[in-house]
This record gives sequence, C-alpha cells and structure tokens, in this order.
Amino acid sequence: MVEVTVTPQSSLADRPVQVQVRGLSPSQLVTLRASLTDEQGERFQARAFFRADGAGEVDPGRHAALGGSYAGVWPMGLFWFLQPDTLFRRLVKRDVAGSPFRVRLEVFDGLCLVTGPQDQPLASCEAERWYVGPGVQRVPIREGRVRGALFLPP
Repeated sequence: MVEVTVTPQSSLADRPVQVQVRGLSPSQLVTLRASLTDEQGERFQARAFFRADGAGEVDPGRHAALGGSYAGVWPMGLFWFLQPDTLFRRLVKRDVAGSPFRVRLEVFDGLCLVTGPQDQPLASCEAERWYVGPGVQRVPIREGRVRGALFLPP
C-alpha cells in the first residue's frame, strides 16, 4: 500500500518539512504533485518525477527529481516551485493569522505531465503551512502616513 507523509503535518511556512513516499515498487517511476488554492480561488501546482529506491521509497531530501517543475535534490522543492495555473498570478497570503495554506500532496504512477479528474492518485495527504505562530498578536499600525502591522510574540 502506497503512503505519502509530510512531517510535521502542520508547521510555519518558513520551516522545512520532510516529504516521504513508501510502499512503491523498487525503481518505480512516480510523479509527486503539490497543489493549493489561495484565498482568491487561484490554483498553484508543482510536480516532480522520481524513481523509487530499492526499498520502494522516495524522499525529495535524498533522491533527485528527474524533471518536472525542478530537477535535482531539493527537500522543499514541491513547496518552493509552486506555479499558478493562470499566468501572472502571485501566491500571496492575505489572512496571515486566521488560516493556513493547505497544500495537498499526491503521488501518481508514472510520469504525469497533466492530470485530469479521471486520474486517481496512488496516495495523498495534506500539509498546513501557517504564517503566524500560536499566540502571536497582530497589532495594526496607523500613524501619520505610516501603515503596517506589528506582530508581538506570546
């Protein structure tokens, strides 16, 4: 049974996570895809192609991506190389304190350049990427022409 995990499942956006896929056949070619929908409804995706090792595992921190959105060993590549489906859109988190970005990770058999609704992943999981830690207080600043926000630690 194929399983994909993200450790930790919930973390701050600037903290590294570990992505692992287990249960594959040795040397099996797979596509790992990360996707999220921002607050405006825009979808962002990244994908990378991997060959499983002898134990049937893929770890982007140890194994080189063979292609896709990036190539080589990039432990956070699926998160760093997210691209919009609509050209010229930027990934911006507006509600930094209220909710996380939910990044869906999926594993597909073979090399999948385009996936449609009929394509079922071998395994999937979700990671939460928060922009403000627990207990942090956001204080709006409006003084003369200065506008901003002060984030106070707990």
